[in-house]
Amino acid sequence: MSPRTLFRTFAFAEAVTWTLLLIGLFLKYVTQTTDLGVRIGGGVHGFVFLCYGAVACFTWINQKWPARTGALALVATVIPYATVPVEMSLDRKGLLDGGWRLAKGGEPPRGVLEKAQAWVLGNPVLAVVIAIAGVAAVFSFLLFMGPPDTWFD
Repeated sequence: MSPRTLFRTFAFAEAVTWTLLLIGLFLKYVTQTTDLGVRIGGGVHGFVFLCYGAVACFTWINQKWPARTGALALVATVIPYATVPVEMSLDRKGLLDGGWRLAKGGEPPRGVLEKAQAWVLGNPVLAVVIAIAGVAAVFSFLLFMGPPDTWFD
């Protein structure tokens, strides 16, 4: 899977899960029929939100984006549907082109982040297992904490 495909997949998934969450919020607060949509849509959205953030950082490192571009990709996740126009803009500018530059036989990694990315690209199965466990741990902690509007009560 290329950086472009990975980033595009999660940018689209983030937009889809925003839809699920917004439908859930509508059902809970406007129609006052059920909060099931918020519990399910919010949970799915939260998980994809974390995954998109990790993918955006991974792509940022690979593509050598300037800080402003990487930050824009990350900020896009908190604005409903913003990941799609950001992805389209990055793609149009050629900022998602190419393969994994730190993969085996590619550029030598420099710095801690590039060395970590090179390790991930050299050990994809183990890296995916670790990433899923890490995202699941953060997600579980956030579920334990409850909805964000209750954190400081």
